[in-house]
Amino acid sequence: MKFLAITLVVHAPDPVTGVKKPTRERFREVIDNAVLAEELGFDGFGVGERHERPFLSSSPPVLLSHIAARTSRIRLFTAVTTLSLLDPVRAYEDYATLDHLSDGRLDLIIGKGNGTAQRELFHVTPEDQWDRNAEGYALFRRIWREDRVTAAPRFRPGLDEAEVWPRPLQRPIRVWHGSATSEDSVDLAARYGDPLFSANVTHPIEPYAALVRHYRERWEHHGHDPARAVVGAGTAGFHTARTSQEAIAAYRPVFEASLAFQKQQGVKPVFRTLDDFVERSSALIGSPQQIIDKVHRYHERFGHSVLHLQADAGGLTEALHRASLERFQSDIAPVLRREIPDPPFPWAPVLGTDATPPDAVQAETGAADAGPTTPAPDHS
Repeated sequence: MKFLAITLVVHAPDPVTGVKKPTRERFREVIDNAVLAEELGFDGFGVGERHERPFLSSSPPVLLSHIAARTSRIRLFTAVTTLSLLDPVRAYEDYATLDHLSDGRLDLIIGKGNGTAQRELFHVTPEDQWDRNAEGYALFRRIWREDRVTAAPRFRPGLDEAEVWPRPLQRPIRVWHGSATSEDSVDLAARYGDPLFSANVTHPIEPYAALVRHYRERWEHHGHDPARAVVGAGTAGFHTARTSQEAIAAYRPVFEASLAFQKQQGVKPVFRTLDDFVERSSALIGSPQQIIDKVHRYHERFGHSVLHLQADAGGLTEALHRASLERFQSDIAPVLRREIPDPPFPWAPVLGTDATPPDAVQAETGAADAGPTTPAPDHS
């Protein structure tokens, strides 16, 4: 099993102390957390993309480029790249550049990911957002793989033998599809033979497990090898300590502050007590053995081989959060790495050369089927 640390770069008052860090300090914290994740042995670090309050993650390529310069081993993820909002040509340029700057350490997780404010900012409607996501991804794939592209998309000007530079380092880049509530992202991932990343943070396991089952069914429907279907999964919270009592006591102020915020915003809480949150959500809170057991329970339903934890302290003190991450790497990760398989592809750059046809590189590396170049139908 592989492990990611992920941040959405929330910029809000600390849920416990009420103190809000300056923007510059918050960005520095993100960079420091990425460096720490590499030092502790995490396999990847992810930065979200949001274009509305209370997030500072409107420019993942810039943040990840800085992280690439401060690290040397850890893979860099977007979580998620909102292709329904972006021009796929411009997105390609940013990420192909980052691909080179990071020495091929880049993975993308794409998704619709649209809150109302950011959707309105980019003039995207609820009616066209899924079509935009599917069309944007189809065009993005072609640009990554083809030196010249001719296309007549609906949502941006057409291309006529267009060359887009720089040509990428990885041939092709690995793209995951973020999945939260809709079958559209799941269908798109299965159609193209791409890995799926379940958000798995808001609700109990059942709706997420249903989407993972649908993914595997559609994967086989499209003729892909069932053994190569890959699932990652998120977690709703994390804190581990020597005993469950210590972990729960430390996390209680964080949960209570979050519950108060939800009620203030008029949001009906899914989990009304900390005990319920620990038991029925995907949060990993407890002793190392309790966390190992819970990951295994989720693995029985998801079959996932990648897991993400929150990179941010999120209301815990920095000392407690760091100690928790250190304990995860010393007492939990080694067990899960032994007992749960890795994804069935190398956790390494898919490197070609400027003279190597993308299809040849794909064949050499055993990458998943390239899939079709037309958008998947909308099922929303």
